[in-house]
Amino acid sequence: MSEKLSITIGQYSDRGQKEENQDFYGTMMPEEPQLTSKGIAIAIADGVSSSLSGREAAESCVASFLSDYYSTPDSWTVKTSAHKILTAINSWLYSKGQQNSDPSHNSACGMITTFTALVLKSTTGHIFHVGDTRVYRLQNKSLECLTTDHRRTISDNNYLSRAMGIDVHLEIDYRKIELEAGGMFVLTTDGVHDFISNREITEIILKNENLDDAAKEVVQFSLDKGSTDNITCQILRIETLPEKSADEAYNELTRLPFPPDLEPGMILDGYRIEREIHASKRTQVYKAVDTDTNNPVVIKTPSVNYEDEPTYIENFIREEWVGKRIHNSRVLKIYKQTRPRQFLYYVTEYIDGQTLRDWMNVHSRPDIKEVRLIIEQIATGLRAFHRLEMLHQDIKPENIMIDANGKVTVIDFGSTKIAGIAEITTPIERINLLGTMNYTAPEYLLGEPGSNRSDIFSLGTITYELLTGKLPYGSALEKADIGRKPKNLCYQASDQYNPMIPAWMDRALKKAVSPDPERRYSLLSEFIHDLTHPNTEFMRYKRQPLLEQNPIAFWRGLAIAMVLLNCVLVYLMFG
Repeated sequence: MSEKLSITIGQYSDRGQKEENQDFYGTMMPEEPQLTSKGIAIAIADGVSSSLSGREAAESCVASFLSDYYSTPDSWTVKTSAHKILTAINSWLYSKGQQNSDPSHNSACGMITTFTALVLKSTTGHIFHVGDTRVYRLQNKSLECLTTDHRRTISDNNYLSRAMGIDVHLEIDYRKIELEAGGMFVLTTDGVHDFISNREITEIILKNENLDDAAKEVVQFSLDKGSTDNITCQILRIETLPEKSADEAYNELTRLPFPPDLEPGMILDGYRIEREIHASKRTQVYKAVDTDTNNPVVIKTPSVNYEDEPTYIENFIREEWVGKRIHNSRVLKIYKQTRPRQFLYYVTEYIDGQTLRDWMNVHSRPDIKEVRLIIEQIATGLRAFHRLEMLHQDIKPENIMIDANGKVTVIDFGSTKIAGIAEITTPIERINLLGTMNYTAPEYLLGEPGSNRSDIFSLGTITYELLTGKLPYGSALEKADIGRKPKNLCYQASDQYNPMIPAWMDRALKKAVSPDPERRYSLLSEFIHDLTHPNTEFMRYKRQPLLEQNPIAFWRGLAIAMVLLNCVLVYLMFG
């Protein structure tokens, strides 16, 4: 029987001896599918009493985080989602605080609050922390603090060194922890932990089965110990973690059977098959017509060779998931199904054009401006992936379509890596599918994780090939062994194949396809800019001697020259 993530939580807050309670807290436990894709979020904040709007700051911070987090793309990691939201909230608090500040106070007196959040996703906990609210983990009858107070002591007085809304720039502590069923976490404001010991908190929690009662007793005990601040405590216990057997996961994936081989004239769920466009050992692609709208479409079906392979089926299903979440004119559009499906397949737009590979076979030496236009369009499509924390991982000429008007479209999402999905545990083995070797970034061959720079490597390789008809490292990557560092990766200057390429553009190409990802461009926009605008850094570059660029070519050329010179000398001596 599969389990879902579930928790029990107890919460309580009191204004204590103060006139107003400037603490604020909240919890969000969504239903599926967000329970799996985003998890459970718990947050606590303590508005700074010396600021003019501490209560409003705390409430805005918690409420905005809990609502906005669930509005971020499912493809984003928890860390990315939280950081983007908290950065935006901080900017708003700071701006609002500056507008509302009393001129008689210093600029720090605005909308300021501490903030701590715990997000539980799959089997991992994610902590985000600014200020002196805290998260504890209670295990083995011991309370361990998982956060660091951002305080500074001056003349026996404590001051916050970091808080939400205190500065336009925000530094967030982040920590990731593994979860265990039965594990407990405690979130408190300083009205608790400044007046009550870890041992006392632990004893109160362990003697109370009801967590609301435990939280209330912690608050009351803090008051009895002389707490002079607002007091808030949240206690949660993880009841179950998501767990699914391999059989359950497989049954879920195989809910729809594979379709049979499709022939022209056949009707599949309202789509009339016209012809087969492409077939490989992994998939079949057909042109079809939607009988309801009479519009041409493309149907992609899985190969029956993998009918018993759960990893393959999961990857195929994920292709449709990716396509439905990317809305960009340079990325293949996947249509939402309006009729019930009897088989496993998905439907995409039909592009009346050819692959970039076919286009290159006809245009062996395209104009540089034409190449730039193509590459800029591919980069636009890739940028849509990267904004959603996805890596295409298989950019090559065969996965780029170009129509008669020159419009470029990125296709095939079978190797796409989705950061947010990777955080969800599954009994299905996940395999990082490598793209075509000549276009695959070297770090993939070593089993290292990819990044935006990996897709930039592939794009740089395509750019080089469009301009020269060659590959920057010849066949060295194709011959490389997986798990070993590729040998003989010696960059071939592009202008030796195409003298129309300026030296500064060759340097941009060399940087894009550097074997070391740290030496590559980190952003697509930087690469595209340097393809069209001479980079002053590259203009100062002095070309390496041929001996350093290509030792083999140097010594081969020298040997040939020596042979010719000897022939001339022999002729002169005996001729």
